[in-house]
Amino acid sequence: MLITKADGTVEKFDPSKLRRSLRRAGAHGSEIDDIVRQVEVVARDGMRTQDIYKHAFSMLRGAEASIVARYGLRRALFNLGPTGFPFEMFLAKLFEAQGYKTKVGLTLQGRCALHEIDLAAYKDDHAFVAEAKFHARPGIKSDLQVAMYSYARLLDLEQQKVCAEDICGIKNLKIVTNTKFTTAAIKYANCVGVEVLGWDHPKKDNLYEMIERYRLYPITVLQGLTTSQKQSLLQKNVVVCQDILERPKLLNSLGLSPRKMEALLFEARQLSPDKSDGL
Repeated sequence: MLITKADGTVEKFDPSKLRRSLRRAGAHGSEIDDIVRQVEVVARDGMRTQDIYKHAFSMLRGAEASIVARYGLRRALFNLGPTGFPFEMFLAKLFEAQGYKTKVGLTLQGRCALHEIDLAAYKDDHAFVAEAKFHARPGIKSDLQVAMYSYARLLDLEQQKVCAEDICGIKNLKIVTNTKFTTAAIKYANCVGVEVLGWDHPKKDNLYEMIERYRLYPITVLQGLTTSQKQSLLQKNVVVCQDILERPKLLNSLGLSPRKMEALLFEARQLSPDKSDGL
């Protein structure tokens, strides 16, 4: 049976890939077997991978919050749209968890042009600026052109600083995307010294692994909120589940019943850093 991937290419359906994604999310053996078996029953020639995902996800809804969140994480990142700003805020939270101070939406004058910088991050021993390439659907990759203009921006900003400290000179640039990079983009970035961070690139310390390590899940993974409620919170700069615990009064505007409010806070606690982690 052939299925259609997000980028439009066609490949043979491989149940082992579905098993790996479910296992990575934390689902257990018998549960995985049951989901794969049911997917195989409904799968048909030409079916889209997104439809397979939706079917598997619907059967996970009764599982514990962390399993559902891990399996639904990639789609949750797509739902941070439609603008790219929530994704920039999300990345800022992620780098802050690593000890950086961050600034979002900077405008800096380079040697030859004015530049809008998505994200700047700095700490005692390192600083960088980042291009955040947000995509609202799978199959869209950041290509060679993105890598080339990002490097040109780095060259034009070399004399600028993102803070007053000596470490804050702009010497490093990252391109961060919630999807993938083309092979040509990765090759060029490696050649000129621009770092690329994507959903599954590099193999270690990619975006997925960073989110898992620091337990910073976007609010779009929460099952206790509707799409419009999530958008309402994003507009108030509530981006990760931890934000809900730190600013619970913002939930009052959503019209939730006391029971649903309590359930939502419980779900958010399950998907936030443990205070014992020191984050």
